[in-house]
Amino acid sequence: MTLRLAILALALTVSASAFAQTAAENQVVGTWRMVSATIDSGGKNIAAYGEKPNGLLVFTPDMHFVEVLTDADVPRFASNARGEGTDDENRNAMSHSIGFFGTYTVDETGEFSGNRVEGSTFPNWVGSVRTRDDLRMVVDGDRMTEQFRRPEGTEIKVEWQRVGASSPPSSIFPARRGIPETGCLTRRCSSTSSKPVTEGSGGLIS
Repeated sequence: MTLRLAILALALTVSASAFAQTAAENQVVGTWRMVSATIDSGGKNIAAYGEKPNGLLVFTPDMHFVEVLTDADVPRFASNARGEGTDDENRNAMSHSIGFFGTYTVDETGEFSGNRVEGSTFPNWVGSVRTRDDLRMVVDGDRMTEQFRRPEGTEIKVEWQRVGASSPPSSIFPARRGIPETGCLTRRCSSTSSKPVTEGSGGLIS
């Protein structure tokens, strides 16, 4: 009986150690606030979400993400009913904000390697898969830089600050363990190709 207890205790210790190591490998897990977002259009860095970008990006330990990006300067609708906005109000709100969610992957070193959009306020993004070919997120301490390249070549750059870290706040956008360069969404990647990336951002901005 004593031997069984010893073996059980050892197994629990090893499992806990392995879990802690796996959790530590995920560099992006947590909540991030957008500091800035710019679009490089013809060599000009244009603010993607105005002068007051406001958004959050959340990566959960179970490999899901939620991202919402907005422009704090977008005017309020005349009506308090969301479905009763004018054409101009709806167009302005749609073009200055985006919300989406899905799953993400990290590689064996814990670096972000891709994501898959499961739902979005922009329906064309649903089902799209981003890999390191078009989306990169690099963590440096409590800062994260996201770089996304649209199909037509436009470069988008988003700076993030980890929530809770001491630094100026300011938006949002998420890893599931997988193969680094393929964007595979499971622990074991197959040879089947993912659905092509559709135009739009990926961490996710666009």
